[in-house]
Amino acid sequence: MEGIDINSLISDLALILILGAIATVVFKMLKQPVVLGYIVAGFLASPHFTLLPSVAIEANIEFWAQIGIIFLLFSLGLEFSFKKLIDVGGSAILTALIIVAGMMSLGYVVGRYLGFGVVNSIFLGGMISMSSTTIIIKALTDLNMRQRRFVPMTFAVLIVEDLFAVVLMVILSSIALNNSVKGQDMVGSILKLCFFLIMWFTVGIFMLPTLFKRFKRYISDEQMLIISVGLCFAMVLFSVGSGFSAALGAFVMGSILAGTIEAERIERLISPVKDLFGAVFFISVGMMVNPAVMTRHWGVIALLAVVVIVGMIVFGTFGMLATGQPLKLAMESGFSLTQIGEFSFIIATLGTSLGVLDASIYPIIVAVSVITTFTTPFFIKRAEPCYNALYRILPKSWTRLLNGYSHVASESESSRTALLWKAIVSRYMIRLIVYSVVIIAAIVLCRTYLMPLVMRWLGGGVWARLASVALTISIIGPFIASMILPSVKRDEYNQLVEDNGTVSYVPFVVMIIISAVLSAIFIAVILQGIYPSATSVVAAILLVLATITVLMLLPSPLRRRIDRIERRFINNINQRENNRTGHGNNLVSDLHLAYMIVGHDCPFVGDRLRNLDLRTRYGVNLVNIQRAGKLHPVPSGEMRIFPGDLLGVIGTEEQIQRMLPLVEAQHNVIDTPDNDVRFIHFAIGEHSSIVGVKLENARLREDYGALLVAVQRGPDDYISPTPDLTFRPGDILWIVGNPKQLASLK
Repeated sequence: MEGIDINSLISDLALILILGAIATVVFKMLKQPVVLGYIVAGFLASPHFTLLPSVAIEANIEFWAQIGIIFLLFSLGLEFSFKKLIDVGGSAILTALIIVAGMMSLGYVVGRYLGFGVVNSIFLGGMISMSSTTIIIKALTDLNMRQRRFVPMTFAVLIVEDLFAVVLMVILSSIALNNSVKGQDMVGSILKLCFFLIMWFTVGIFMLPTLFKRFKRYISDEQMLIISVGLCFAMVLFSVGSGFSAALGAFVMGSILAGTIEAERIERLISPVKDLFGAVFFISVGMMVNPAVMTRHWGVIALLAVVVIVGMIVFGTFGMLATGQPLKLAMESGFSLTQIGEFSFIIATLGTSLGVLDASIYPIIVAVSVITTFTTPFFIKRAEPCYNALYRILPKSWTRLLNGYSHVASESESSRTALLWKAIVSRYMIRLIVYSVVIIAAIVLCRTYLMPLVMRWLGGGVWARLASVALTISIIGPFIASMILPSVKRDEYNQLVEDNGTVSYVPFVVMIIISAVLSAIFIAVILQGIYPSATSVVAAILLVLATITVLMLLPSPLRRRIDRIERRFINNINQRENNRTGHGNNLVSDLHLAYMIVGHDCPFVGDRLRNLDLRTRYGVNLVNIQRAGKLHPVPSGEMRIFPGDLLGVIGTEEQIQRMLPLVEAQHNVIDTPDNDVRFIHFAIGEHSSIVGVKLENARLREDYGALLVAVQRGPDDYISPTPDLTFRPGDILWIVGNPKQLASLK
């Protein structure tokens, strides 16, 4: 292939992957994050390390690294989802905003103090403002702290930080391209980003879940992988064509797909691809490590490491306190955020590719990341002792003030009327924003393509202008009418009347006026430049008013159509949750079909269906079980339930909600070398230590940390464990535990 040295491409890729494999195995044995292993492997493959062969052409690795960034952001988007952002609430958003704004300001000040330029200082602030989700999860798991009270709130902040990081990349790109900080350019970039994000999410959420649902039976795993990767790269191209980064497009498409019922399937299929190219990216980061630069700038590295640790503790704790969290929880969250990771590397790569980042900053940031990664577990463990010490020295009035503020902030207005008005106003704002973006996009397309085409067909003149405006208005008219129509539902209005005796129409009038003014602005944009004379303008305005009047006089059909569109959009956003709870999947009367995954701590695990009697105990009917890719419709009473089974259950909403926590019960644990707990099965031989031993004397739980689910004797004979069960050679144990610890039983 002309222009590409295939041999060097393959040899470079082989070298870095082999070194990466060796380094990560070593770091796994040392119980350290594999990301550090990739960075070490990159250093070993770089020209800075002369004891081993180095890559022949660094541009080859740069190419694969850019693909790695795309897949990393795509996978991050799959774990993000627009619905999850709504669920984390305003407190997580405010906390993340305080952390990012505070750390960026601190990074800028430190950068200027160190003699960096304005743009480099801003990039430095961006690089030290994002904590590493991967490293935090690893540290909390190793410390067995995943179930602590502060962890869910910390994870919510990390979710929002990921979104802020993507937005920050757009802002930094604008700053880099202009090589200066211009408020007008930044505001324009942010507004442009918001417009495209809303448009992409609106179109994607409206179309993709519906298409997946309609063609589900024709999409195998192979086709799903091709479709998801194709959609990812299509959005990347569209994002780049719109003036944004490839990483933003990948993240957006991942976020859109995260709301579909195929999200887990796509995530599972894309995981090996992400792991491969993600490894190449982190190895490319390691290749930027220059020991000479790090030795020369050891003081800068130490200073930035202290800035990251202290800054994250201060701003993380303050952010949590500002949202009404108790002092102890706030400090535990702040102390757990004391590191930087993957997004720091991505931002550094962005600055390097744009040619605005000083060459010495990249290895400095890598060194700071390595240092803070190693110190993260220490600071997580020191959070509680530091809180205890601070609690002892703080004046009692301060602690009462903090606790009182936390209590008041957590008690928002919870009356039914207040919550109802909040829902109405929130829905109105969302509808106003979404419909405005759709109308703007439609106007741009009509003015660019449709109106010139109509004018050319009709030969110009007044009638041609009227026809082009009428056609444009007919396209955007339903959206304008939907903005003006009240957003309150009839049952909500009746509820307001029931709670208060009467309802003030002032909020509804204000909402209608805002929508009408906005609609007038849109219409003015359509007429701009089309009608040069006053007579033409009057004629056009009359045409517009007549069109809007007709739309408003026919509210029932239009309202039903708009309601169907909005209902479909909302159902697509909630598709994963609806599939889990059965909401919106009505069969007859109030019965729903729901799908729930059996957790490891489900009390039904290992039991036969005939012994469970789900219909009598919970009022539900089990219609199918999906296990290992195979569907078992109308399972027999002899079939057992195992972890990972997908149960299809029919019942009322109350019955399903009561059963869900039992079926899905499990602890959120990530597999590590020391905690590799799995549901496995194996046969025991004649020389096994438990042959001839009763279950009550086998000490499976005490000596092996294992839970016996069932014993299989024969093809279909499963025995429920009882204390007097005696093990025989050839018994197949279905057991939950660490495979390494259980190996001696075989």
